[in-house]
Formats: sequence, structure tokens, C-alpha cells
Amino acid sequence: MSQSATAPPPPAAQPAPAPPAPAAPPKKRFWPAPTGKPVGAGVEDTPGLLNRLQVIGVAAVLIFGLASALIQYLSFEADGRAADDTEQLVRVQEIQTTLLRADAIATNLALLGGSGDPQQIADRDAAYDEAIADVFTLITQAAEAQPADEEALSALNVAVSEYATAIAEARSNLRQNFPVGKEYLSGGSSALRSDALPILENLVTANSERAEESMNGQHPFWLLLIGAVTVGVLIWVSLVLAQRFRRYVNVGVAVAAVLVLVTTLVAAVAAWRGDSQNEGLLDDELTKAVDQAEARTAGNDAKAYESLRLVKRGSGTTYEPLWQESAEVVVDTADTSILPDWEAYVARHNQIVRNDDQDFRGPALRVATADDASGSNQPFTDFDEAAQKLVDDNSETTTDELRAGRAAALVGSILTLLLGLLAAVAVVRGIGARRREYS
Repeated sequence: MSQSATAPPPPAAQPAPAPPAPAAPPKKRFWPAPTGKPVGAGVEDTPGLLNRLQVIGVAAVLIFGLASALIQYLSFEADGRAADDTEQLVRVQEIQTTLLRADAIATNLALLGGSGDPQQIADRDAAYDEAIADVFTLITQAAEAQPADEEALSALNVAVSEYATAIAEARSNLRQNFPVGKEYLSGGSSALRSDALPILENLVTANSERAEESMNGQHPFWLLLIGAVTVGVLIWVSLVLAQRFRRYVNVGVAVAAVLVLVTTLVAAVAAWRGDSQNEGLLDDELTKAVDQAEARTAGNDAKAYESLRLVKRGSGTTYEPLWQESAEVVVDTADTSILPDWEAYVARHNQIVRNDDQDFRGPALRVATADDASGSNQPFTDFDEAAQKLVDDNSETTTDELRAGRAAALVGSILTLLLGLLAAVAVVRGIGARRREYS
């Protein structure tokens, strides 16, 4: 028997080996390892790129130096103007107060007539003449100090001259006991308040605004903004250089950035301190000087009204409301340290009012003209001198501190300009090093 052999089945086809997985791309770093040589696309443009970066970097630090120095110099100028405007404000208020002081003396002098104590009359005459002379001197000084006030001060000079002429006529007639002297006196006082005082009030307002505006001349925000923008530009230049040359740090650009950063911080802190100091002076010393000058002006106004009610007999209902109005200004603005002096004067004034209302003219005149503690003149003089001292002390402190801070701003301005130039040199040297590597 034959046995048929069967052929074994063909082996199953083996699948083709899978292609090897593609190798993972190398992890890309922010910039390759430093080699000191330019890499990447656009290597052929490296000289042009370096030129552009140098121009951008140098321009940024020069603009920083000029702009920051200019801002600090403007702060230096603003503090100087603030000191000058403060002095002018105090000077104008001094004119206002002295003019009303002269009127208070003149009206009180009229109460003595031609039969009073000759020495007392001579003393009052001298005090009035000195006050008017001071007014004309202060007007001249104010016109020289602030040209913007010159036209108003010229008009004021005319008004004061007319007032002085009217008072001179009043004094001449009153010494001869001519009743017409009272008309000259009341007419001169009225013209003083209608013609001269409005000019002075406008000058006080204008110089207050100038002083406040000048004291806001510090700009720490702008210094910080300019410095931050410049540092940002230098950081961008440094990153571009690092990516192109595989250097982590460009020493020249880094030095320039540090110079700009330190200069900005020092200048901004100095400007912030100056701004804070000016705000303090504006809120404290300057406000106090202005308020006490206003209180002194209102006090002298009230003192003149007190005398005028006695000069023109039976006019208490006319002048007492005006006295009350001025007295309210004193109470509202005078420092608490001088209010006791004012209250002592008010007690004497009330004594005058009671006597005058009861038609006791002799006692009223004695209280109004006595120079010792029994009269109203001595307590009023105590108040006037105390208010004047506060004005002088606070205005002097304001102007001294404003001028003292100017030197730092000027030195800072010069140093910033020099450091800006030094930073520009550092940028040039830093990019020059890369240019030498490339060549």
C-alpha cells in the first residue's frame, strides 16, 4: 500500500518590522549654550543688528538722562518760584494788614482831636506815618519781585496815595477841631475799603494760587515711568544679544541698566520726599502764616470800625455789625495761642459799646484811646504783635525749607545727566565687545 505524503503548509507570512520611531526632537532652550559666536537665522545681518541695537540702547539712556535731569531741574526751579511766590503772598498780606493798621491808628487818633495829650498825639502821628511809609515801601518791593502784579500794584499805589491825602486833610482839620475833618476821615476810610482792599484781595488770591501751583512742582511718577521704560529697553537689547551670541549677560548693557535703575530710584525717592515736604509746608506753615495774616487784617479792620463809631456819634448801628463781621473772621482764623489776647481786647470793646449805647461818651472815649491796660489799645496791640510773630515765623520756615531743598534737586539733575552719558558709554562698550567677537 502506498502512502501518500502530504506537503506541510507553507509558513505564515511574517509582518514587516515596524519602522523605528522618530527620535524626539531635542528640547529647545531659551537660548543655546554660550559660545560667544553669533547663531541662528540672519547671521549675515549681525553687523546691522548690532548697529541697530547700539543706536536704540544709546538713544534710550541719553533720552533718560536728559528727560530725568530736566524734570529734576524743573523741580529745582519750581521750589525757587514757590519760595518767591510765598514771600510775595506774605508781602501782599503785609500791605493789606499795614494799610488797615494805619487806618485803625488814624481813626483812633481822630478821637483825641486837637486837645489830647501832645505826646500821645505825637506817638500816634509817628505810628501812622511809619505805617503809610511801610505800605509804599512794600508796594515798591512787591512790584519789583513779581512783574505779573505790577499793573495791579500801580493801581493800588494810586488808591493808597488818595487815601493818605484824605487822611492828611482829616488830621489837619481835626487838630483844629474842625468837624469837616471827620468827613475827610470817614470818606478816606470808605474809599480805602472800596478801592484799595479789592485790589489787595485779588493779589492775595493770585499769589496764593501761584504759590500752591509752584509747590506741586515735584514729579516722582514721571521719573519712575521714564526710568522703567529705559530699563525695559535695555533688557530687550540684552535678550536679543544673548539669543544671537549665546551670552547670558552683556556686561556693558547690564551696567547701563543698573545705572539707570539706581539713578531712577534715588531721583524718585528724592522727588517724593520733596513733594511730601511741600505738601506739609502747604498744609501747615504756609496755611498758618496766611490764616494769621488774615486774622491780623480782620482785627485791624475791626479796630478801625470801633473808632469810627465814636468819631461819628450815634453811628453804632452802622459800624457795630461791620465790627462783628471782622471779629468773626478773627475767631475763625486766629491761632488758639493768640485768641486770649483777642478776647482781652473784645472785653474792652464791649465796655466801649455799653458806654456808647448809654450815651456815656466820655467813658467810651477813655477806654477807646487809653494806651494802658484799662483801654482797648494795649490788648489789641498785644494781639496784633502776637499774630505778626506767627506770620513771620511760619512764612520764614516755609521759604527757608523750600530753598534748602533746591540744592539737592540741582545736584541730582547734574548727576543724572552725567550718569546718562556714562550709561551710553557702557552700552557702546558692551555692544562693541560683541562686534569684536563677530569680526
